[in-house]
Amino acid sequence: YQRRVHGDTSPSGLLGNQEMSHRKFSRPRHGSLGFLPRKRTAHHKGRVRSFPKDNASKDCHLTAFMGYKAGMTHILREVNKPGSKIHKRETVEAVTILETPPMVVVGLVGYVETPRGLRTLTTVWTEHLSEDVKRRFYKNWYRAKKKAFSRYAARIANKDNKDLETELDRMKKHCSVIRVLAHTQIRKLKLRQKKAHLMEIQINGGSVAQKIDYGRSLFERKVPVDSVFSQNDMIDVLGVTRGKGFSGVISRWGVCRLPRKTHRGLRKVACVGAWHPARIRFTVARHGQNGYHHRTEINKKIYRIGAAAKPESGKFHANANTASDGTSKAITPLGGFVHYGEVNEDYVMVKGCVVGPKKRVVVLRKTLLPQTKYSALEEIELKFIDTSSKFGYGRFQTKAEKDTFFGPRKASKVEEASA
Repeated sequence: YQRRVHGDTSPSGLLGNQEMSHRKFSRPRHGSLGFLPRKRTAHHKGRVRSFPKDNASKDCHLTAFMGYKAGMTHILREVNKPGSKIHKRETVEAVTILETPPMVVVGLVGYVETPRGLRTLTTVWTEHLSEDVKRRFYKNWYRAKKKAFSRYAARIANKDNKDLETELDRMKKHCSVIRVLAHTQIRKLKLRQKKAHLMEIQINGGSVAQKIDYGRSLFERKVPVDSVFSQNDMIDVLGVTRGKGFSGVISRWGVCRLPRKTHRGLRKVACVGAWHPARIRFTVARHGQNGYHHRTEINKKIYRIGAAAKPESGKFHANANTASDGTSKAITPLGGFVHYGEVNEDYVMVKGCVVGPKKRVVVLRKTLLPQTKYSALEEIELKFIDTSSKFGYGRFQTKAEKDTFFGPRKASKVEEASA
């Protein structure tokens, strides 16, 4: 290139010093091949393939929970990290809000260990099940709701029936892993869906008999999220990513476009392989499904677990104020979370982003790894939580602040006159 600038147009001058191609022509495939095949997941919610390792010396406790993604906002906090350049300085960080109404325990499952892994020994259910979880059991709820789960409930309700005790004794004798069946209270959220999400949550700590007694004590009870997690915990988030449909190689694998004058299109891979082997290798970027993949993201830090803004008592609870910001406000921003609405139940604030679109169910799991880094052990103290509108550029934190700035409106005068 330098020779050409100085007037040297010889072949050696034009082709000299071509040691490395420009990014314009060469760009390696992006994306791990460990996640192949990139196809739509078979399950809509996060699937827990591994629970934390059990420790019999600890008290019995649950290891996972379910919530619904509401949206994102940002917080202001002071960093407490000795040795860092931002130690004792303020920083602004993005956080995700997950609405987590209490879950209801409705059953118990016992597993036995075999050479091929765990095998279900038996399952017991509670006598009373809500309509939300019964909808999960049937394809056509309109036809099934008259007699849904009625025979089992009638058999368990009989005082002379000892089936429940017999199955629990079998669990204590043979099982090594005990998990509870718990479902979400989806009717507490203002979503269209009426069918609750059901999952197994492993009980860790204590002996097998203590696990079964602990799970039995939770039957038909509401388990809040603060009984499973606490502030400053490191958790794993399991969910399904946002679906993007059928995509080409440019957006799916991040390869480079071909030159402008390329025949028959340029958003392609020019050569998909040699003559032999006479097949396309799996490492070559190809078009296909993009998004709606199951993903597990580890080490997400909990910044806050907030109580419900509108509890069953009906009294408003300000769950977004801090020691530095005494403004009485809830976590819901002005105008609500975009494409979600209001967050009136308990919520979990997690640092960073979370997989999936708004309203999607995600599974929160206790971490599988021992946490030793200072960032994981750091105590978080929030100074400010942003609740301005997420439609455009938010300016006001509360409706009262907005009304004070704009003064009396025509609509408010009409309301006062009608009152």
